[in-house]
Amino acid sequence: RSLPAGDPAMATARQVLCLFALLSLPRARCQPLRYSVAEEAASGSLVANVAEDAGLAPAQLSARRARLASEDGRQRLRLDRGTGRLVVAERLDREELCGQAPTCTLAFELLLADPLQFLRIEVALTDINDHSPLFPEEQITLKIAENSNAGLRFPIEGARDLDVGSNSVQGYCISPETEYFSVSFGHRADGDQYVDLVLEKPLDREQQAEIGFSLIAVDGGSPPRSGTTQIHVIILDVNDNSPVFKQELYVGQVLENMPEGSVVLSVEASDLDAGPNGDISYQFSQGVGKAPSAFAIDPTSGEIKLTKPLDYEVTEKHELRVRATDGGGLSVICKVLVEVVDVNDNAPEVVESSFSSPLPENASPGTVVALFSVKDRDTGANGKISCLLEDQMSFSLRLAYKNYYELVTVSTLDREETALYILTVTAADSGSPPLTTTHTFTVDISDVNDNAPVFNQSSYTMYVRENNVPTVLVGAVSASDADVGPNAKVRYSLVPAQTTQQPACSCISVNSENGQVFVLRPLDYEQVKQIDVLVCASDAGSPPLSVNVTVRVVVLDENDNVPLVLHPPQDNSPTSSELVPMSAEAGYLVTKVVAVDADSGQNSWLSYHLLKATDPGLFAVGAQSGEVCLKRPVTERDTAKQKLVILVRDNGQPPLSATVTLSAFLLNDFSDVRVPHSNLAMENEDDSLTTYLIIALVFVSLLFLTSMAAFIACKVCKRKELKDGLVLYGASNLQSSLAEAATVGTLPHPYCYEINLTTTSGNSEFKFLKPILPNLPPQHGAMGEDTNNEQDFP
Repeated sequence: RSLPAGDPAMATARQVLCLFALLSLPRARCQPLRYSVAEEAASGSLVANVAEDAGLAPAQLSARRARLASEDGRQRLRLDRGTGRLVVAERLDREELCGQAPTCTLAFELLLADPLQFLRIEVALTDINDHSPLFPEEQITLKIAENSNAGLRFPIEGARDLDVGSNSVQGYCISPETEYFSVSFGHRADGDQYVDLVLEKPLDREQQAEIGFSLIAVDGGSPPRSGTTQIHVIILDVNDNSPVFKQELYVGQVLENMPEGSVVLSVEASDLDAGPNGDISYQFSQGVGKAPSAFAIDPTSGEIKLTKPLDYEVTEKHELRVRATDGGGLSVICKVLVEVVDVNDNAPEVVESSFSSPLPENASPGTVVALFSVKDRDTGANGKISCLLEDQMSFSLRLAYKNYYELVTVSTLDREETALYILTVTAADSGSPPLTTTHTFTVDISDVNDNAPVFNQSSYTMYVRENNVPTVLVGAVSASDADVGPNAKVRYSLVPAQTTQQPACSCISVNSENGQVFVLRPLDYEQVKQIDVLVCASDAGSPPLSVNVTVRVVVLDENDNVPLVLHPPQDNSPTSSELVPMSAEAGYLVTKVVAVDADSGQNSWLSYHLLKATDPGLFAVGAQSGEVCLKRPVTERDTAKQKLVILVRDNGQPPLSATVTLSAFLLNDFSDVRVPHSNLAMENEDDSLTTYLIIALVFVSLLFLTSMAAFIACKVCKRKELKDGLVLYGASNLQSSLAEAATVGTLPHPYCYEINLTTTSGNSEFKFLKPILPNLPPQHGAMGEDTNNEQDFP
């Protein structure tokens, strides 16, 4: 019978026909093949080898057209005919196929043809932990009264886990842990799971109005999965707290002239309860007497206001009681004290008794400047007066007696910092608001000499060129004094040297009025390079104060010294002679001119120049070194005796110079001494002269000592006449001695002499000086020296 498609009766008929067909097959296998596979296995995953388990060769599966047939017609598993393996064809979700069933099995048949045969195959899907517990709500709100007893349970809808067995929900916990709640869970007799929150201790809304924590469900998978919901507990209030005033006693002050409706004060109470239980109303309590006739209270804000003016003379204080009541009927009472304050309508008065001005700046601390009294016609607090000095750095007020005050100094005064003080004394009573009166004292500070002069520099350096004109101005010092009048007049002077009253340096002078510094006489840089003096600045105070400063006068060099030739010597010795071999080449060092200059700086920089020569082309002079060298080789045509004049010049402006003359002898062989023979003879002659002069000097000295000894002996032994004769005889002997000394060429005794031995000269020389006795003729040396050399007295 044909049935329309989709008819349930048709599906039933097909199942019946298949059942008859299977029962009619002679080779149907009674025991099914059972396998298992984990859910969510990947497509192509191996389940089992069906051909091997059924005892069939893989070739038979293809030959007999093996295929799989299921009741719903979906091919969730696939048979590989070539290998006989059963593999996963598509994603397998146990929860989707079987829901919460304890077991989940996929049943299908393996159909074979030629001959017709079928095998039943059952594949069990094993559960994996692929689902987390899930609460029905993300947040659960509980409202619990604060007077609930401990142990009260609050059921919670538990979490659901799609997994089964040990992968389902296994326990619950609270995070973070709280002292008020714990969680209890288990299974009822019918198998359903329950979850309860258990109240562990009573709640107090006044301490904590809300409690929040997380409820966590954990399954038994590996690794375990969890689900969370937020628990929000709102604690409901009950009227378990009475109102509380912030103060047990309220005190307010009211001026007697305050108008009607003025606020005296406000009372305030608080209630820890919430809602209507925390709403507070205020009213006067019974037994207030006549107070309500003068006062009224706002039931909501607690403000107490005046209903009529108060009279201080009738009642000074009013005592009230205020009751605060909450919405639950609980109440509390406080005390209110209202004080009536007298009106302050009189300002204080300041009466000056004595005042001293000007005040010297050296007045000691504690000096009384002024004495005054204060008074007020009001009474009580309105008549109580306090005085305040605005500037309390240098002055202060001191209570002398009752209402008398002294204005005194508290520190040392300094007129240079503040010359005038304007002091304001404020007298104020204790009224509300207070009334004040101000009185001004103007104190002038007189000067005392307490500041020494101060130089504008710590030291002074001044410059003057040597060879200056007398009394030249080189600079000025300047000092100032912070005092005034005569105490500030500054005079300058040089500080005496040590204990004497003479200036430290006679060549320096300072103007006492303006501090100008003068150099009184010319200075020589080569003798004095700088002069340090102390200049004193003193004021005209009594006693005067002074300060010293160092003044350094630096002498600047000028080019006033000509170069001095050290080598060859340029005194009265013969001209220096140098020997040059004929075989000398260009650059041969003949000699070196050495000179110095007493000046400094560039004035002492020396340069050497060949000023004159017998053959200028033969010699050259080093401009900086002074070395005399050959410019070219010596030839036979050159003159045997060469005379050179060398100029030594400094670098001053204008430059100064000196000349030196030397001779050079051109020799074929140094063994030939005929050419310099005359020069050597002169040197031997000079040595002999020196020896003779020393012998003559010793002889004259011995003669003088002998004569003096004889004279003294004769004067002691003989009479006066004999002494006169001895004098004539000594004079005649002296004249004969002088004549004898003149004939032998020695020096007479009345001459002063000086021996000058130089290291640069090869000769020892005497410098002859003018005789002490003017009636004696000048003596000449054996060498025939010039009589004009050094004839002055020392």
